[in-house]
Amino acid sequence: MAELLVERFENMPPQLRVAARFVLDHPKDVALMSMREQAHQAGVSHSTMMRLARWLGLDGYEDMRSLYARALRETTAGEPARRGGERDGASGFSTVGVVADTLAAQISSLGEYGNAMQFIAAADLVGRSRNLFALGSRSAYPVASRFVHIVSFLAGSDHKVTLVGDMAGQGLDALQLAGGGDVLLAVGMAPYDRTTIDVARQAARQGVGVVAITDSSVSPLTQIARETIIVASNSQSFFRSMAPAFAAVEILAAATAMRSETNAAERVKQSEEQLAAFGIYWKPPR
Repeated sequence: MAELLVERFENMPPQLRVAARFVLDHPKDVALMSMREQAHQAGVSHSTMMRLARWLGLDGYEDMRSLYARALRETTAGEPARRGGERDGASGFSTVGVVADTLAAQISSLGEYGNAMQFIAAADLVGRSRNLFALGSRSAYPVASRFVHIVSFLAGSDHKVTLVGDMAGQGLDALQLAGGGDVLLAVGMAPYDRTTIDVARQAARQGVGVVAITDSSVSPLTQIARETIIVASNSQSFFRSMAPAFAAVEILAAATAMRSETNAAERVKQSEEQLAAFGIYWKPPR
């Protein structure tokens, strides 16, 4: 069903796209919530949800819900539920636990087979790169920065790893000279930053291989990228979470290191020894 939604997404009317994106991004909610609740969460009418089901060749939206419910039963049977902490008098414990459990589940899901294949394909592309760029704006900028920091240890003297993004347009001049053989990691979550999309699209036109870390199979970055890693960004709190994206760049860096002839651990050790010699690290008084 997810593949069918992605395949037909671009040809859907605007309101059906909104509904389809909700289904793609919240499969558990499709299984557990009523159609009217889902419509409210998605910001569309309940009749739009019904039209989406018919667009996909189903008799009604309940048919879609039953498909997702069955999948949920098969994949989460026996999964322990967190008990509310309020019964013990700790009113904040439940919130902490729910948020922590959600993040843990989102990060753990990155190791599932389908997601692992995304990492392997992306690491193959990154590992073959001549020069490597990482792009991110706003909340995605520190994620891109983290990736640059880690993979810099893999880069030899003939390779460059450049951070692109932030409000000042950092690194854009270097990216203008990029082309075939170079790779750009683009990080972007909804609501998508226009600069990130435009820069990634222009890089692809120049022949740069784009790897996307984004939050949906119908994200605009997915349409641009050669390889895409999908991560969750929904949270049990008021903010969009970047924790799965941070985990993704670390997994991608590790997978890339496994395909590299460079001894990454030795390079990290040498770098830390050099920084220590410069007095960068704090030392306790003698």
